[in-house]
Amino acid sequence: MNIRSNKGFTLIELLIVVAIIGIIAAIAVPGLMRARMSGNEASAIGSLRAINSSQSTYASSAAQGGYATALATLALRCGALGDGFISADLGLDPSVKSGYTVTLANGAGAAVAANDCNGTASSTVYYAHTEPLTIGSTGQRSFATNQGGTIWQDTAGAVIAEPFAVAGTVNVIQ
Repeated sequence: MNIRSNKGFTLIELLIVVAIIGIIAAIAVPGLMRARMSGNEASAIGSLRAINSSQSTYASSAAQGGYATALATLALRCGALGDGFISADLGLDPSVKSGYTVTLANGAGAAVAANDCNGTASSTVYYAHTEPLTIGSTGQRSFATNQGGTIWQDTAGAVIAEPFAVAGTVNVIQ
C-alpha cells in the first residue's frame, strides 16, 4: 500500500504568492523610474558644473583667458605633461552620459580669443547644454550654462537658447 505525502504547496497558494509579488512590483516600478530620472538629472547638473570648473581652469592656465568651444579640446592635456581639463567621460562632442546628451559650443556673441597651449583657437564665451535622450524616461528637465556659471533648467526638456531669460518653463537652479 502506497501512502502519498501531502507536503508542498498547492497551485492556489503559488498563484496567490505570484499575485502579491506582481502587486508589489507594480507599486515599486514607477518610484524606481522617478528615482532613476532624478539621478540622471543630478548627473547632468554635475556635468555642467564640471564643465564650468574645467573652463575656468582652462582659461586661466592654457588659453590666456579664452574658453574652449568643444569638449574634446577640454579633454586634451596641455603639452606633453599632465591630464586634460575634464574627465574622459565628457571628452567627446557631444557626450552621452547617464541618459543625457552633453554639448559644448560657442556662446552668443562669441569672438575668437587667443590660441591655447596646443594651438587651438579659444573663444570669448561658451555655452554648454544637456538634454535627456528620451524625455519622461531618462529625464524630464534640460539644463544649460555659460561662462557666468549659473545653471538654467527647462522643465519641458527642450534645448535652452541663449541669451538665458526666465520665461515659461525656464528658470535658474543653483
